[in-house]
Amino acid sequence: MLHARPDYQPIQPSIAWGPDIPEDEPVFLIRGKDQVSGDAVRAWADLAEAAGADPAILKAARDHASLMDAWPKKKILDMPNER
Repeated sequence: MLHARPDYQPIQPSIAWGPDIPEDEPVFLIRGKDQVSGDAVRAWADLAEAAGADPAILKAARDHASLMDAWPKKKILDMPNER
């Protein structure tokens, strides 16, 4: 898995997912503390719905977006400082 943020790379090592996600496949992780996390996941669900996605995955995504909305600590996320 290839994350957009280098500091997220160790969070989900590709070995844990087996062969389903290739090592060089880009992925994007949205954390609940991100101020726009719920909206971002709902936007993805809306686009996926328009593309014909399974209703079960749409419900799962929208339910998860509600959990993200309820996360108590919010901030505008940024890139980590270079060390």
